[in-house]
Amino acid sequence: QVQLVESGGGLVQAGGSLRLSCAASGRTLRNLLGWFRQAPGKEREFVAAINTSGSNIRYAESVKGRFTISRDNAKNTVYLQMNTLKPEDTAVYYCAAGLGPATNSATVKLYHDWGQGTQVTVSS
Repeated sequence: QVQLVESGGGLVQAGGSLRLSCAASGRTLRNLLGWFRQAPGKEREFVAAINTSGSNIRYAESVKGRFTISRDNAKNTVYLQMNTLKPEDTAVYYCAAGLGPATNSATVKLYHDWGQGTQVTVSS
């Protein structure tokens, strides 16, 4: 059982930046940390994921080149740096802890623990 708490969401103008953080606590028998998002009326979608060492990183095509995922294992924290934000990035962002092959880290079924979400709103 892993508890995940997201922070750093907020309101930002298009073209701006935000950094999300997710602190993990409890039993951390997981090799993957990922970010997902869900916009109103839409399905939850994969954003980015990173393995334990940080050597394997995956991004959704829609955010590649704009978002950067990283982790600090000493702090049990994963980050999502979001640059050049667009209105279509508006969503509730969730971090999740998973277990599985890093090459399949975009697969939602690998994730077992989820945070409560943090709202990101990008204005036009």
